[in-house]
Amino acid sequence: MAAASFEWSDVPEPHAARRRAMLAKYPELKRLYGPCARTKYVCTALVAVQVLAAYGLRDAPWWCVVAVAYLFGGVVNQALLLAIHELSHNLAFERPWQNRLFAVFVNLPVGVPVAETFRYYHLLHHVHQGNARLDTDLPTELEARLVRGRLAKTLWLTFQGFAYALRPLVVHPKKPSAAELVNLLVQVAFDLAILHFWGVKALAYLPIGSLLVMGLHPVAGHYISEHYVFRPGQETYSYYGPLNLLAFNVGYHNEHHDFPYIAGSRLPELRRTAPEFYASLHQHHSWTATLWHYVTRRELGGFSRIKRHG
Repeated sequence: MAAASFEWSDVPEPHAARRRAMLAKYPELKRLYGPCARTKYVCTALVAVQVLAAYGLRDAPWWCVVAVAYLFGGVVNQALLLAIHELSHNLAFERPWQNRLFAVFVNLPVGVPVAETFRYYHLLHHVHQGNARLDTDLPTELEARLVRGRLAKTLWLTFQGFAYALRPLVVHPKKPSAAELVNLLVQVAFDLAILHFWGVKALAYLPIGSLLVMGLHPVAGHYISEHYVFRPGQETYSYYGPLNLLAFNVGYHNEHHDFPYIAGSRLPELRRTAPEFYASLHQHHSWTATLWHYVTRRELGGFSRIKRHG
């Protein structure tokens, strides 16, 4: 793949075809569909842990706030962001409105309102994967041209949280919905309460962790590992390592795109049931190594994605 352009493809994304083939051979996979009852309890515990951590850091020195945010709080917040990912697929409750409402609650320790906006754009990513006009997971042409060379790639990885937040405004802007406004108001009320009762350090701890964990952090490797092209022609990649325990099994990414209505907790069972469908696919063995390879390999960069015409 040339480093100066995206890899364009007229071939449909493979997930629907693979899903049909898998269901034809293993119709019992349908029993894996639906929400995971444990998700709501895990998420509630994570929210409580983050609120308690913010309280405990209210009088800590700034170096301690940042260190705990990187080593602990960011990992918890990344888990909460990936819980929001699960909730966007209605995988915690039977009714969609329950998932959306709970996602606003799960969003609180993240520090900034993302739940409703993420839901909208992420579902577009599934339906229009690789579509240059609708899939905001794809880097823009400007990003790709700027993100070349080790220094530029390192800087981009460090601040890629801003890229993910701002890219939809460029690629596919939309008018905020009523649900997004509710998400915003609830988040602002929570943040102001933390600031009023516990002070600026307790409040800052939460979004600092969210930003750091989307940058040069081992868990952030999933952002690169999922769809950046490490083998020409292959569009989606899985990771089966231990960090999945902290990430609702988002590393099972081929499996997730094949069956987005199977909860993360059941994706390992999906792969065990039909291993032959995934054995030949390139996979990642380390999210940290994925970040390292992205920075150091000349052929990898902002252009290393498959795009489709609208």
